[in-house]
Amino acid sequence: MRRRLIPDIVNLQAFECAARHQNFSRAAEELNLTQSAVSRQIGDLEQQTGLKLFERVRQRVVLSEAGLRLLPEVKDLLLRSERLMIGAVAAGQMKLSLKVATLPTFGTRWLVPRLGRFLDEHRDIAVTVESRSKPFSFDEDNFDLAIHYGLPAWAGAVATFLCNETVLPVASRGLARRLALVSPEELSGAPLLHLTTRPKLWAQWFDLQGLPSENAYPGARFDQFSMIIAAAIAGLGVALLPTYLIEEELKAGTLLPLFDLPMPTENSYYVVMPERKQTNETATLFQNWLLSEVAPGSRSAANAAVPNLDAGL
Repeated sequence: MRRRLIPDIVNLQAFECAARHQNFSRAAEELNLTQSAVSRQIGDLEQQTGLKLFERVRQRVVLSEAGLRLLPEVKDLLLRSERLMIGAVAAGQMKLSLKVATLPTFGTRWLVPRLGRFLDEHRDIAVTVESRSKPFSFDEDNFDLAIHYGLPAWAGAVATFLCNETVLPVASRGLARRLALVSPEELSGAPLLHLTTRPKLWAQWFDLQGLPSENAYPGARFDQFSMIIAAAIAGLGVALLPTYLIEEELKAGTLLPLFDLPMPTENSYYVVMPERKQTNETATLFQNWLLSEVAPGSRSAANAAVPNLDAGL
């Protein structure tokens, strides 16, 4: 890392503030500085970047083309810096901290409703949960662990089996009544809802039932299970959904199974922990709690940890 290229945060603040007000004097008032101090900080940033960031137009300053390109990244950096400090202050008021990455819908529908039990038992742990829809680098994102769907493969990490996944064809009560399906064969004419990241899921279910898979592809597509759940509840179509995501809807009758024909998916869920965090007692405590929350029937003999698989995920 070249430290001479790392900008001073106060210079970035002066730039962002002046860009927002289009006036150095107003920026100085907001920052509780003199106008000359703001001008000097922006001049330092221009010298460091080699860019002219502002143009003077009548009684105000406007961003140059270079300034317009730089501003969004500066705003993002300042926002992330603020979040970092807020997190540090919050964690500093607790004895321990834990940062968890989870798949968006898994986090919303399964993890968060159960998280209160962990927090009640461990009030001295400051927990941060963030969603990640794709694998990431633990070296770049400082998470203590992640919940991952797929294969037990994550470079520089240990994957511990959490649970299998079973999907079930469901529909809203109103759509189920209108369709009045008697056999799986009739699904070929029903509106189907698809997940863009698993485009062959319905085709696999059709194959399992011995049905022509070419009828399994038409229908609306969504990139999150949460949107498919909402679409199914709204009666837009029949959804093939993991049962753990729709526990409340099945219990309340908001969604109804059209057929008692569940299908286990080919991949599973894993708790992934970076190798360098293996001695982190808080992360291990949370992992053990996650495992205890999974119904025994969802787990299998595959619950051994799988170390350091280099699939580059």
